Amino acid sequence: MAIKILITRSIKQEVAPVVRPLIVELRSHAMRQPGYISGETLKCIDRPGEYLVISTWESVNDWNKWLASQERIILEDKIDSVTGKSTEYGTYVQLGN
Repeated sequence: MAIKILITRSIKQEVAPVVRPLIVELRSHAMRQPGYISGETLKCIDRPGEYLVISTWESVNDWNKWLASQERIILEDKIDSVTGKSTEYGTYVQLGN
């Protein structure tokens, strides 16, 4: 059963040019992981500096393997150190499944 991961980040405008390439690199690595289906990155209009990544995975197990991988942890740590805030995650499944 496919799952959706919602990843939110607060990024101040002055650090956005540093963080955006890291997010692109993170997504590039995720795309090569078993079970990765798709993803998109959105910038909030109502709350400047808020970004949302929605990624779709074949299973929770596939997502958890990527979540625990060293390459993801290293990149996430870089992002969090630049933004000064922890990235937040939510795991969702389509209603009725």
